[in-house]
Amino acid sequence: QVQLVESGGGSVQAGGSLRLSCAASGFAYDMWRYYMGWFRQAPGKEREGVASIDNMRNPNYAPNVKGRFTISTDDAKNTLYLQMDSLEPEDSAMYYCAADLRQKDRDDWYQADDYSYWGQGTQVTVSS
Repeated sequence: QVQLVESGGGSVQAGGSLRLSCAASGFAYDMWRYYMGWFRQAPGKEREGVASIDNMRNPNYAPNVKGRFTISTDDAKNTLYLQMDSLEPEDSAMYYCAADLRQKDRDDWYQADDYSYWGQGTQVTVSS
């Protein structure tokens, strides 16, 4: 079965950086075929899309992280990354990686219901 395991979360001060990783296993096909995404959920808020990357490895970003976060993959290692720079307290949340074999349009990649596989999450806390 598919497993997605996030790591790299932690506590940092505003302006700092973190790099999240998501190790994937159990895919029926090579990882490059999958549409991958990072989502986050803060207490009392809905899960929101942060960034995604398609099977051509073209990225999409939420407006509030564009220019600060970078999504990437190492398909040979079956690993998804999220480099987060210039972190703000508003970025504090549980971060989840997600995957789906179906490709997404640029207008709806952030719909969490459209992803088949999810990790358990890694906590990111940014203090001011």
